[in-house]
Amino acid sequence: MNRKLILSLFTHLALVFGLAACASATPTPAPQAQPATANAPASGNGSTESSGDPSALPPAGVAEQDLARTDAQGAVEFTVTPLSLTAPDETLEFDVSMDTHSVDLSWDLAAQSVLKTDTGLEVKGLSWPVGSGHHYEGKLTFPAKTADGEALLEGAKTLTLIIRDTDAAERMFVWELSR
Repeated sequence: MNRKLILSLFTHLALVFGLAACASATPTPAPQAQPATANAPASGNGSTESSGDPSALPPAGVAEQDLARTDAQGAVEFTVTPLSLTAPDETLEFDVSMDTHSVDLSWDLAAQSVLKTDTGLEVKGLSWPVGSGHHYEGKLTFPAKTADGEALLEGAKTLTLIIRDTDAAERMFVWELSR
């Protein structure tokens, strides 16, 4: 009888641990896109990330805040960091990193992205090095001026990058600019 009790206990424990392992592996639905700002980090997991280098200072044209924005909607996590907001030449560049274990990342982000300001100006993406894999990183570029020749960042207080149709209907990344 002691043997049956031990076997029964072992079976119940195996079942409980098996269910717990399966339950934690089940993905939860991702929240809808929320713009990421200094007070409201990027959507998905609610966190912002920095370069990890405490001596790295944000550019003068950007408010004191972490520059990296993260969005973890769907099965892909995006991390976007602006690279040239302080003194843009012809283009504005963003480092974009995508991580997944189940989605094809061969999107043309230049064609699926728009950069907007609170002043109403907007530009479409110029270039993105299309590639694939489970972990992909590249530079997404935009023109620094509109088609009419207006400087995109002139007088702007916020800059919003919108990326569409990337295992989520829309991902928004917002930076506050200081002028």
